[in-house]
Amino acid sequence: MKKVVLCAAVGLVSLAACQHQAGYTVKGTAEGVADGEMVYLQDMVGGMLLPADSAEVKNGMFEFTCTPDSVIKARYVTYVTDDSRMVATFFSEDGTVNVALNPEGSTISGTPCNDSFQKVMDDIQKSSYEMAAVWERMQKDSTLSEVQLDSLKKVMGEMEVRSTDMVLGYVTDNITNAVGPHLLTLFGYAFDVEKIQPLFAQIPAAYADNEELVELKDYVETAAKTAVGKDYIDFAMDTPDGKSVKLSDYVTNHKYTLVDFWASWCGPCRQEMPNVVSAYEKYKAKGLEIVGVSLDSNAESWKKALKDLNMTWAQMSDLKGWQSEGAALYGVRSIPSTVLIDQQGKIVARNLRGDELDTKLSELLK
Repeated sequence: MKKVVLCAAVGLVSLAACQHQAGYTVKGTAEGVADGEMVYLQDMVGGMLLPADSAEVKNGMFEFTCTPDSVIKARYVTYVTDDSRMVATFFSEDGTVNVALNPEGSTISGTPCNDSFQKVMDDIQKSSYEMAAVWERMQKDSTLSEVQLDSLKKVMGEMEVRSTDMVLGYVTDNITNAVGPHLLTLFGYAFDVEKIQPLFAQIPAAYADNEELVELKDYVETAAKTAVGKDYIDFAMDTPDGKSVKLSDYVTNHKYTLVDFWASWCGPCRQEMPNVVSAYEKYKAKGLEIVGVSLDSNAESWKKALKDLNMTWAQMSDLKGWQSEGAALYGVRSIPSTVLIDQQGKIVARNLRGDELDTKLSELLK
C-alpha cells in the first residue's frame, strides 16, 4: 500500500555548499555500547549493507579515518546485536563527520551535506510524531463524533500533502548534489511521476547509474505512460473460469471502468474492498464497471477471496503475482491500486480509495 509519512512544511535548506574535497574523518559516540564492542562502516551494494571497515568502541567513542571517495556518497555506520540495532546514514564529505549512534534515533553533523541531511530527517521525524498523534486519537478516542472524525481525516490528509510537497522541495532544490538523489531513492515512489520525471535529467552523471535511481527512473517512465490524461493500455488475461478477456471489452461498453489491482493475500486490499463494493452497488446502474486484476499466483485463493469479499464484478488475472503483466504496464508497485478510465479510453484518475473514490464517481456519474 502506497502510504509514506514524510515531513511538515518548513523552510528549504540549500545544499549548494556541498563540495567534495580530499578526505574525511568519522568521529562517533555509541550510546550504551561497552568498551571493546565493534561498530562498522558499511556501504550499500546491491541492496545489501556490506562491511568496509570496523572500529573498536573506547569510552563510548569510536573513529574512522577515510580516504577520499571519487564522489560524495551515502555511507552507513552500524552497531547491531541480538538486542540492539543502531544505524546512521552519513555522506562521505571532506572534513569531520560527527555520528551519534542512539537506539532512539541516530544523528549526524559536522559538514554541509551532513548537517542539511540531518535537518531533513529531523523534520521527517517531527512530522511522523505529529501524524501518529492524530492517527492514535482517531483510533482510540471513542468520544469522537462522526463530524470530528471526518475533520481529523481531513487534517491528516492535509498533513500528508504538505509533507510530501516539502520533501519534494528538498529533492528538487538539491538534485545536483549528493543529498537530493539520495532522498529521491528514499521517497521517490511517494511522489507523482509527472513531478519527478524532469528531475532525472538534472542528476549528475556520478549518481545517475545508482541501481535504485535506475529502477525508480524505469518505474517513472512506465507510470508516466499511464498517468492521468493519457490513453489507457489494453491487455488480456483470463477470468476465474479460464476465459480470455481484454480490458477493452469493458472500457468500450461502459461510461467509466475502474481497474482495481489487488490480491487475496493483501491486507490493505481486503480492508479497502467494502468501499469498492459500495461504489459498485451505488454506481453500476449509472454506467460504472469494475475490472479486478488480481496479483495472486494461486487460483483457489483468488476464487475464494472473490466469494468471501463479495466481489461480483469482472475479474481477470495471469496468476503471476508481482510479475503480473497488467500491473507492469501500469507501473503498479503497491496494492491496492486503481485506474479510472472513461469510455473514450482516457485515464481520468489513479489510486482512488475510500471517500475519494465515492467523491470522484459522484462527480462523474451524476
